[in-house]
Amino acid sequence: MENGSTPPSASGGDPAQNGHLPLSARLLGVGVQGARAVGKATGIDRAVEVAAEEAIVAAVESEAVERAMARVLRGPIVEEAVEGALESDAVKRALLEAMDSELVDEVWKRLLASDQAQQLVERIAEAPEVRAAISAQGAGLLEDIGRTIGRVARRLDDSFERVARRVFFRRRRVVASDHAGAVSRALAFVVDGVFVNLSFTALVAVATLIANAFGGGGDASDFALAIGSTAWVAMGSVYLVAFWSLAGQTPGMRFVGIRLADERLSLRRSLRRLVGLGLSVVSFGIGFLGVVFGIQRRAWEDRFSATDVLYDERRPEPAPWSRSPLVPVEPASPAAPVEPVEPVAGGAPAVEPAAVVEPDPADAPSAV
Repeated sequence: MENGSTPPSASGGDPAQNGHLPLSARLLGVGVQGARAVGKATGIDRAVEVAAEEAIVAAVESEAVERAMARVLRGPIVEEAVEGALESDAVKRALLEAMDSELVDEVWKRLLASDQAQQLVERIAEAPEVRAAISAQGAGLLEDIGRTIGRVARRLDDSFERVARRVFFRRRRVVASDHAGAVSRALAFVVDGVFVNLSFTALVAVATLIANAFGGGGDASDFALAIGSTAWVAMGSVYLVAFWSLAGQTPGMRFVGIRLADERLSLRRSLRRLVGLGLSVVSFGIGFLGVVFGIQRRAWEDRFSATDVLYDERRPEPAPWSRSPLVPVEPASPAAPVEPVEPVAGGAPAVEPAAVVEPDPADAPSAV
């Protein structure tokens, strides 16, 4: 105890703790320390570390390890881990906090203010699909308004005809007619009159500007009024004849939802219809009485041109971009064969009696 050595414990203790190791252990420790010293001096330990590192990298980059990693990534373990992470409350809170942070707002501001974002917006706005969508939306709005007005006009046709027949003690119509009534025709005529007047006003404005430029201004004379009235009638006549001959309906008729029975009229029939319309107007509306009291609702212009004015059953067409070119169009199914009617007793075929409509004196040709 005087020389600083630790006395052994009363119970004997552990030899390693008391500093008393076996001779073999002490010789092995001395050998390991010597090997470490020799390895550090010669660089063998560094070479061993490099060789081990290269072996690990080669093993990771091998095809077998890649296939094993691919199998693990395709397996349900990764999917379950990702789903569990996304469904966890901690991830949700972290995402919400990140979205509400000022950093995200600053990123969005810089992104929207960048030149690339502006160019992207311009390219999208100039795309033909976007322009077609905007045009179709505007045209579809007008079509919807026209269909609504057309439905209201049809109900007013029946109501006006019912009241007129009751006032003049005429028989009430039993079967609904698909011919256009007085209200629909009048509304279409008003719309066409608006188009003609707008065009004529623009033409008069241009003519007045030219006249003022050459010093021809002043008060309008009777001669000028006569020329203006004649030009207005001529413009309206050309307007009606052109649309009757080219489309079978005027813009006003299309807006209300009525059209001629023929797809288009020849020039001769259009001129005859124009004459009949003029006679109906000149006779203070007598030529239009057939629209109210006739079975087929025919006015003088209809009789002169041998045509009828029918309701146009218009349905909104699908947008061009909604039609998929990959979907084949099914051909129209052929008409079902008509089964022969079995004869009844007496040899005569059983034919259902057709609805009989008594002729109306107003349908007789009127003398012009």
